[in-house]
Amino acid sequence: MPLLAVRRPQAMASRAVSVFLCCFLFFFTFPYASSSSIGAESVVRESFPMDGDVAWVVQISDLHLSAYHPDRASDLVRLLAPALRVIRPALLLITGDITDAKNKRRTATRQDLSEWIQYKNSMEAVVNHSGLDKRIIFDIRGNHDKYGVPHVGHPLDFFSVHSVSAQLGRLSTIQSISLVGNDRRYVFIGIDDTISIGIRGPSNFFGHPTDGRAAAVESELQYWDIYPNNLVTKVIFGHYPMSFTASTKNGQRYENLFAKYVVSSYICGHLHAKISRQLWRFHSSKSPSDVKVPKMSRSFWEWELGDWKESRLIRILAIDRGVVSFLDIDFLRKFEVEDVFQTTILITYPVDSRMMNVEHNNHSLRNDINALVFSTQKIINVTAKVFDSSRNYKIVEEVPLQLIDIASNKPLFCGRWNAENYWSASATRYILQVSALDSQGKETRSNLRPFSVEGKQAPYRSTLLAYLIFEVEWESLYSVLLWSNICFLLVLLFLPKVLNCHIENYASYQSISLWIQQRKSLFVVYQVLMEGSRNRVAWFSMLIYLIYLLKLPWFWGYATSENGDIASMYLSGWRVPSPDGQEKLGTPDIMLITLPFLYLVVTPMFVLIYSLFAERSAFCSHLQGKSKCQNEPMSSHIESEQLSQLVALVPSNYQNLSPTCKIYRGWKRRFLQLGCLVVALIHCKVVIYQHLCLTLMLAYGFLPVLLSPALSWAPLLLLVGAYMCSTSVDMES
Repeated sequence: MPLLAVRRPQAMASRAVSVFLCCFLFFFTFPYASSSSIGAESVVRESFPMDGDVAWVVQISDLHLSAYHPDRASDLVRLLAPALRVIRPALLLITGDITDAKNKRRTATRQDLSEWIQYKNSMEAVVNHSGLDKRIIFDIRGNHDKYGVPHVGHPLDFFSVHSVSAQLGRLSTIQSISLVGNDRRYVFIGIDDTISIGIRGPSNFFGHPTDGRAAAVESELQYWDIYPNNLVTKVIFGHYPMSFTASTKNGQRYENLFAKYVVSSYICGHLHAKISRQLWRFHSSKSPSDVKVPKMSRSFWEWELGDWKESRLIRILAIDRGVVSFLDIDFLRKFEVEDVFQTTILITYPVDSRMMNVEHNNHSLRNDINALVFSTQKIINVTAKVFDSSRNYKIVEEVPLQLIDIASNKPLFCGRWNAENYWSASATRYILQVSALDSQGKETRSNLRPFSVEGKQAPYRSTLLAYLIFEVEWESLYSVLLWSNICFLLVLLFLPKVLNCHIENYASYQSISLWIQQRKSLFVVYQVLMEGSRNRVAWFSMLIYLIYLLKLPWFWGYATSENGDIASMYLSGWRVPSPDGQEKLGTPDIMLITLPFLYLVVTPMFVLIYSLFAERSAFCSHLQGKSKCQNEPMSSHIESEQLSQLVALVPSNYQNLSPTCKIYRGWKRRFLQLGCLVVALIHCKVVIYQHLCLTLMLAYGFLPVLLSPALSWAPLLLLVGAYMCSTSVDMES
């Protein structure tokens, strides 16, 4: 009987369908895990007096102080301290990743006591050199500060001992700081969303809020709603961007809370300036029809700050009568003279129209221009210039600004103008720039910024990379990418089996074959699927391996510390021993492991195994057809057509080969050999830089990962086994 004449009994078809249904139910019934909720959490409240209606704070993020890079700590004293002495902020916010927590080769993550002592000593020096009150410094954890920390209060939890917040007794995961003026209050709420059990990298990348923490944040936001919205401005600070913050166990997300309670902005770090120095995102949600609050008031801005680690960036964020603006300062680019803070100008009003978060009907017209001028020199003249972009950037007005309070030494300059002169349908028509002249005769100019006196928002355009990283919700995208790959593998396994079982008569097979044969590329795919799936040993090996990946541990390793308990990683997350049993966590953080492995190793491996056996089948068909042609005529015209289809798949240099030849002589076989080699190299971490087998051995322990069959050596065994089986031709069969 010819190879492609597939005839299966009805029982075989029923059995295949039953296997498929059982496997489908088996695959999709395992639970997804997330960080557990631990009940309501406490909030630490502190308040500081505010002089007037304008206040400003400084944010710094991702310090990554390292025992192997002491310059990061020394630059805090050399660059940051002089800047703080001039800026004199109301608060200093440090938004996570205080230490690097990596070894010299950056192959493993662990807490290093020397880095925390380095941080503690550096902040003491910053306080002494800048003259800041230590109480206005608030620091929170980042994922690096939780690497290898089994739980809060563990001996490896150095943040709870050496951080500024710990020294001042602020051990809550939520800190609420209010700047109180005569009429207005500016509230800053800090949230620590690091994972409850500090899994080591690369499985610790997302923020993990709990239902209890979300409830505490909502309660705190409600607490400040006793004041009118126009008198309270709320700013949230944390480490993780919203795109890399998971949902709570009950599916709640911060975006809904922040928009609901009229948060002005959320400032964070985590992503570093290498990705982009301008990661901004405008979150908006429509108000229900029965809510009186205007639609656009249910919105907030998210602004990520680049890192101190390599870029030496800080941010000055100012609030002027409820309007928020900011300026990022790059110490490496801006300052030409070492250890000397250069004059810096931050316009606090009118705000940049690209950062507006109020709509026209909720916006009050103001006839003032305000700017903060920070300088080590005495400022003798400050002028605001208005440019009209529709008239080739012609200067349409110059407004002198005066220091509003000489006695308080507050660097706020104010000027008056007629704002009605700048009504425009465009939010970017008018451009504002402020220049300052110091006593040394040096003139400093601010950045050009568009403004809209009507409160119109200018469109913000981000790059494709910034959009993918900062605006895509990666928790949801991970589910899509994961299950689309799993569904593809299921289809790859079961579709050819179902087709083989249901093509029971020659007529249906012939009609399908003739239709597919007219489309050569489709015919090759069809041939690979049908012939590649007929080797029962290989097919069942792939099925068992896929079931293993879905239901059983991928590997074991030291998840929390080098000398800690052995934990196991499943597709649903890590299962880490805890006093209450095993805790499931680490989703979607494990996407940095699962997606590269599934897309770069497992899927190509399945396709290659099919291709190897399909190529072997085509060659066998050629040899069988040649042998039959020499001994007896074809039984029918149909068999002749089928064999001609198979012969067409065989390389031309096979036509004159003897039955004892080697299959690997053809270019197709060499191409498949190269594919197997590439997959093996990717799996062993020769091609890909991170997150595959060798990197995981270095990260979680060489021996436990090496002894994990699903991850370490099963893919290689499957590839080698399929290759060896497909290189031999059994002529008798």
